[in-house]
Amino acid sequence: MKAIGLTRYLPIENPESLVDVEFDKPVASGRDILVKIHAIAVNPVDVKVRAPKDGVEETPRILGWDAAGVVESVGTDVTLFSPGDEVYYSGDITRSGAYAEYQLVDERIVGRKPKTLGFAEAAALPLTTITAYEAFFERLGIDRDGGNKGETILIIGGAGGVGSIAIQLAKAAGLTVIATASREETSQWVRDLGADHVINHREPLRPQVEALGLQYVDHIAIFNHTDGHWDAVTDLIRPQGLIVTIVENEKPLSQDMLKTKAAGLVWEFMFARSMFQTPDMIEQHKLLSYVADEIDAGRIRSTVSEIFTPINAENLRKAHALLETGRATGKIVLENFGS
Repeated sequence: MKAIGLTRYLPIENPESLVDVEFDKPVASGRDILVKIHAIAVNPVDVKVRAPKDGVEETPRILGWDAAGVVESVGTDVTLFSPGDEVYYSGDITRSGAYAEYQLVDERIVGRKPKTLGFAEAAALPLTTITAYEAFFERLGIDRDGGNKGETILIIGGAGGVGSIAIQLAKAAGLTVIATASREETSQWVRDLGADHVINHREPLRPQVEALGLQYVDHIAIFNHTDGHWDAVTDLIRPQGLIVTIVENEKPLSQDMLKTKAAGLVWEFMFARSMFQTPDMIEQHKLLSYVADEIDAGRIRSTVSEIFTPINAENLRKAHALLETGRATGKIVLENFGS
């Protein structure tokens, strides 16, 4: 089967940073399904794992944690899917990734592909959807069915991949969404996704929030640069509120303001369930299927912003380079391996 891999961790400008390779097609067993991949998406985690560092892989390492395709075969213990089913998923960071024609993935972290989306549109969603859903409805404890209707949420990095789906999930839950963006095109992007207010994360946040008539916000999600926004978000979170972040800090984060407010910080890492084989792994299957229903009902849309064809090393290097600029909006998708 065709795949794109790496043996050395190199700058993306180096043509050896990602290369076309051939592998044997894997065989499904246990709770694994074998998926024939039609489309993949790239994420910041792809860039982070591939980034220059010491180390050489004896066998080419296959990255990629967003895919949509068709079930080719199933293991003996599989109960959720059958050959021919169309699926979308983000996979497991500890296993071989989605930059390949075929991939093995545990059925418990796979969802039914939305019927109304093509493979490219669907591939844009899994990692960011799982991240945003878990961040809001599991880490922050927001009621997805409207129990927190009217409360405010500040989303730092609203135009990125996670922010783009997070805005829609927050609106569907009845929240008032304040999203950050710093350019005219990204500001319009988040408005089109449903943000009620847009503020600039390159300028002081408190004056902009106060201009909306607010002293505090009820919930805060950091999807971009935790260190750079930490002082502002701990100032803005309401007493007894929660902040969730997905971006690791580079320096110690002062807890003084959180202690005074009896507020808290929670972390979201969507690979935790598969990495640690938690008993509730199947929750990712459930949430992806729930979001598929929301998409098919017209309440949530895909966040794909650009599609490259075909899936090969050259186009993946272009996608990684675009992500590394830090100016990508929505999700970058690649489709079709070609003949």
